[in-house]
Amino acid sequence: MKRAYHNYWVYILTNKPNGTLYIGVTGGLDDRMERHLDGEGSKFASKYKLKLLVYYEEFQFMDDAIKREKQLKNWHRQWKINLIERENPDWKNLWKPLGNN
Repeated sequence: MKRAYHNYWVYILTNKPNGTLYIGVTGGLDDRMERHLDGEGSKFASKYKLKLLVYYEEFQFMDDAIKREKQLKNWHRQWKINLIERENPDWKNLWKPLGNN
């Protein structure tokens, strides 16, 4: 049976406030974050130890999520920082492992 609704996320990781930024897209944020924490999420994120989830957006359709990811990747760095700080001014880690709500 095909699911009527699925969740996709565009997310931004960093290693510290105003640090290196990584923008990704995924169909499973929990699994993807576990992989990033284990150093297996992406070579770039692993190299710079990007493990803090500081921003994310949820989408129903993967095409929309990919379009937004590409848009954000083309933004100037300051625009990305402004986006993060508008929603998460203290650069808190927004990811909570499953079962730790």
